[in-house]
Amino acid sequence: MPLPKIIDVCKVDLFTKETELQDRYDAITVARLLRIRDEYQWVLANPDLADRLFVDEFTGRYGLSDGAIYADLGIIKQLLPALSSSSRDFHRWKANQMLLETYAMAKKRKDTKTMERAASSYAKYNRVDLEDEQVMPYDQIVIQPFTATNDPSVLGIKPIPDIDKRIKELTEKYRRESIDIDDVEYEEADLEENELFGPDNGKDESHIL
Repeated sequence: MPLPKIIDVCKVDLFTKETELQDRYDAITVARLLRIRDEYQWVLANPDLADRLFVDEFTGRYGLSDGAIYADLGIIKQLLPALSSSSRDFHRWKANQMLLETYAMAKKRKDTKTMERAASSYAKYNRVDLEDEQVMPYDQIVIQPFTATNDPSVLGIKPIPDIDKRIKELTEKYRRESIDIDDVEYEEADLEENELFGPDNGKDESHIL
């Protein structure tokens, strides 16, 4: 079975817990993903350093060739634009790491107060005290049926008895009242504009509103 492309894995699971990664991917993919995560954090902490310093740092840290580390660097440069838009996920992961490290150090010192505060902050930050959100059962939502009607009672309006008869009566009433109205044709109005406003004299008054 071919190994998944590491760039695709990183886009989805760069900050996923290691135990979950082991359930999803083979050991080679998990190991490289964890290495790229380590390198990515280093790049964030040292954004102005040259690529050569990056390669020197991680060839020594992991005992790999320059080519292997340069390949990791190429992946990180592809990831940076996408990861910058999801930086909240990174900071959430980073905060969890800091809380867990604080708890571990306090445990070594048997500092129960600090352990309690770190555990409380971890639980509050990850909202473990809340029930998991339930997925909305969209497939069970019944579409509301709509039926056209001319009955105003559905809106709480009292209907007029014999409304059709009432409409007919009013129509005949107003038709009788308007029987003496004469229709006239449109005629041009003779305003004698030259006498009212004076001659145009060829002036352009198109700018006047």
